[in-house]
Amino acid sequence: MDKLGIGLIGAGRAGMIHARHFRSNLNNARLVAVADPNESIAKQAATELEIGDWYTDYRQLLADERIHAVVVVTPTKYHKEIVVAAAKAGKHVLCEKPMAMNAAECDEMIDACTQAKVKLQIGFMRRFDESFLEAKRLTEEGVIGEVILVKSLTRGPSKPQPWMYDLRLSNGPLAEVNSHDIDTLRWFAGSDFASVYAIGGNYRCKEIQEQFPDFYDNVVLTGSFKNGKQGVIDGALSAQYGYDARVEVVGTEGAIFIGQTHERTLVTADKNKQLTRPFMNSWKTLYKDAYLSEARHFIACILEDVQPRVSGYDGKMAVAAVNAGNASIRKGEVIRLG
Repeated sequence: MDKLGIGLIGAGRAGMIHARHFRSNLNNARLVAVADPNESIAKQAATELEIGDWYTDYRQLLADERIHAVVVVTPTKYHKEIVVAAAKAGKHVLCEKPMAMNAAECDEMIDACTQAKVKLQIGFMRRFDESFLEAKRLTEEGVIGEVILVKSLTRGPSKPQPWMYDLRLSNGPLAEVNSHDIDTLRWFAGSDFASVYAIGGNYRCKEIQEQFPDFYDNVVLTGSFKNGKQGVIDGALSAQYGYDARVEVVGTEGAIFIGQTHERTLVTADKNKQLTRPFMNSWKTLYKDAYLSEARHFIACILEDVQPRVSGYDGKMAVAAVNAGNASIRKGEVIRLG
């Protein structure tokens, strides 16, 4: 096999980030085709990516024998159906987060990929970011003593897509925004959640409050882990000041701080004696290199027949914590995870 053939399923913003890497930046893989139910989006993606083949039905893409692996970047509610179908078609899968709507769907996806003997990697790209990897190494070496507490925040500037307002379709911001934070807490704590307590509120999207009374655009989640460690998540949508993603890992003998709020090193001093520095504008900028490293890892796992660093189990545990967090918001009580 000269190069692995890759198919993209879902050509939105995140999908196109993945597609550009597989199109241009990987020597041992090539982007073959793209599928999106919106014909104009599928055509536009194929044109931009300079590939000849596009489909409006992902099943047609899965039937393409030139394709050995797929990247699934659709709304969460379609993940299970597509990933199971991809596995049955013998395609390896890189599935964006959130993995699915609930743990049972995750189990179906894991079982299908296991039975078909194809790789399943979940898109937690922060695990491939150089700063996160260095921080993980330092914690494992005991530089800050024993890890006690992991705090992670993600606040995004964008207003939600219309379908995200319905928690039955999206699982809310805990899934769409804070899945990365949940995975970060699990990764640095080295354990699964034992319990979570969360509060949420709608402060910035008041116009949809009557139609979607359960929607929240701001959330705080605290959690305990099975190994006794603690975690805190702070999440927000439509935070107008910029894209803000930072982590603190607190130990018995120190702390590690990950993340930056500035997009460039440029600082302007003006005649009013004011210093200004551009705030981080997008996750696409902050994690640009991490997405490329994630794609390289996926291809290496297929070619070398090794298991992905981020497994279906990792995706499932994040989904379980999302569901528990939403239940906690709804019931106003601590939710214990089995």
